[in-house]
Amino acid sequence: MAEHYVYVLRCADDSLYTGYTTDPERRVEEHDDGEGAKYTRSRTPVELVHVEEHSSRGDALSREHEIKSLTKREKEQLVAE
Repeated sequence: MAEHYVYVLRCADDSLYTGYTTDPERRVEEHDDGEGAKYTRSRTPVELVHVEEHSSRGDALSREHEIKSLTKREKEQLVAE
């Protein structure tokens, strides 16, 4: 059972934010409530547009870093899949 997730949010300004969590629903709520990352606080509401499950925290964090390294165009392609 996967307990580690990498997620991508679309912010109100159409930017994309990538993060790691163990509970995607709770984390999206935190972002919307202004309790998430500093980046998203002024960019609410946010919409969950992509989630990946990973079996370990290390795998999830590696994938988060990989996604954060993508260009916006590449991230848009990822969320469109």
